[in-house]
Amino acid sequence: MQPVPKRQGIYRVATFLALLFAVSPYQAHAGTFVQPKGVIELFTSQGCRSCPPADRAFEQLVRQGDVVALSYHVDYWNYLGWADTLGTAENTDRQYAYAKTFGRSGVYTPQAVLNGRDHLKGTDAGEVNRRLDGMKASGEGLVVPVKAVQNGDLLSISVGRGAGKANVVVVYFREHQTVEMLKGENVGQSMDYWHSVTDVQTVGVWNGQAIDITLPARVISSDKSDGCAVLLQSADAEGNPAGIVGATVMKGRTTSF
Repeated sequence: MQPVPKRQGIYRVATFLALLFAVSPYQAHAGTFVQPKGVIELFTSQGCRSCPPADRAFEQLVRQGDVVALSYHVDYWNYLGWADTLGTAENTDRQYAYAKTFGRSGVYTPQAVLNGRDHLKGTDAGEVNRRLDGMKASGEGLVVPVKAVQNGDLLSISVGRGAGKANVVVVYFREHQTVEMLKGENVGQSMDYWHSVTDVQTVGVWNGQAIDITLPARVISSDKSDGCAVLLQSADAEGNPAGIVGATVMKGRTTSF
């Protein structure tokens, strides 16, 4: 899919949220923790003819269980005849904010952003893994530990020590949905979508020292979301999202693959 014209957007920030049971990415036991090797954020659309291969590659990355994988459905291809049922203007705004970080004048789909530092066409899971492995080896991986655990009705997020400054960002997602496209460029296709983002909220600031953040916790079982990721993400001089130095992911229920 060709890039689209530049559009202004505001990356929405909130300072308060309710979270869910702390469950490691793909394990059944609450309170366990897995250190992921990297973060992939896929910008995709149900109305994009080039996106289904990327959505299937993204599913492979979710299933492998050692990355934080988030799928942002954008809304700028809705004019082609099918309004993305998972797309939001806020997801589009986040992609445009990344475009500013990368010095680009526009956006494209399917775009995979890796650790907030690099981007590529998101159709090759093997290449995504190679890039994330390379970032980890070069010190551009997840170098700051981020953990979360539920204690009764409270959720505790712990961030370790490191260098620099970053925001503590919580990204809500729906774990799995199946959508049949009735119109548009992908008409007739039935697609499985994983970890589709529904909301992004900033809940704290990290300045290199170990910090603990305690928030109200609840299991999310509505149509809005049933999981979330915690990202430790820096920003550029204009406040746009940049390098991610720590992350973890939690689900309100366990998925059997």
